[in-house]
Amino acid sequence: MDDLKYGTRDKRGNWAPNEPAGTAPLFVWPPQPAKLLAWLPHYLFPYNVMFFVSALIWWHWIVPPIEVMQSLAWGWVLKLFVVNVVAVFLWYGAFELQLYARRTQDNRFKYNGKFPSEQPSDVFWFKSQNIDNMLRGFLSGVPIWTATQVIVLWAFANGYAPWLSWADNWIWLAVLTLLVPVIHEFHFFCIHRLIHTPLLYKWVHSVHHNSVNPSPWSSLSMHPVEHALYFATMFYHLIIPSNPIIALYQLHVAGFGAVPGHVGFDKVEITDETALDSHAYIHYLHHKYFEVNYGDGLIPIDKWFGTFHDGSKQADEAMKARYRAKKERIAAKNASRTAAE
Repeated sequence: MDDLKYGTRDKRGNWAPNEPAGTAPLFVWPPQPAKLLAWLPHYLFPYNVMFFVSALIWWHWIVPPIEVMQSLAWGWVLKLFVVNVVAVFLWYGAFELQLYARRTQDNRFKYNGKFPSEQPSDVFWFKSQNIDNMLRGFLSGVPIWTATQVIVLWAFANGYAPWLSWADNWIWLAVLTLLVPVIHEFHFFCIHRLIHTPLLYKWVHSVHHNSVNPSPWSSLSMHPVEHALYFATMFYHLIIPSNPIIALYQLHVAGFGAVPGHVGFDKVEITDETALDSHAYIHYLHHKYFEVNYGDGLIPIDKWFGTFHDGSKQADEAMKARYRAKKERIAAKNASRTAAE
């Protein structure tokens, strides 16, 4: 495919789409029913449907019977862990293999024209972003992912979570299923703003932001504290009347759904004529500029708080003005503190 039909490439080889990034037509006033209906298929396909199907697979073929989960035992816990490891390796690895190892589409539609393997750095273990990101994902990410999964399933099995049956509550559960990505977006924005506070950024979130040029393995490259906060999105289903299948879906939206946002490409080519949109541009801009786009655009929270960046020159100017105002506030505060001393 010719990526220059859809965007432009600068002198450094970085690609950007022609159209500025936008947010979903949700939570807007006045309502936009026509846009909402046109957008719904993109909301469901392909990722959210895939993650819901994966939750069904886990529930029917991997998660043990309820009576087994009532007790915490190494057998079923380790089985879940091994399955999660294999699933992460296959899902994350498939994107990494095609786009970064084999480079099947070279750097077409790639936001940052360079590949992480071309940029060794001391901030990464073994000076390799790929090795560092992969190890952090498997050594910390998947164990905490599994621990969260075990806690919630154990709570459901022992009656500590409000478990609703599909037969008696199918309307509410269907609505809740549709809201799972919205819950994820709300949770992600909240914890993301939290770990961007100076102390937590320095000791926790900076690990993730070492990957300025993100790739699939960057999705789970986090400090253990961030892993715990990120996967805590599943805990909402300990409070909301729900069902373990929906709770698993919530976890998979977080775990498997992190990949499209970090894939580093605007489109993943399927054939010479077709490509799958990654919808990664908003989050890529966050990795590039740090203090913009704390959410992914499903809920326009960044617009409400003035931190949205759509990739345009106007957004650049607004961001720079915000940075200048921030520096001026810090300088004024330091000056008043010095005067008081």
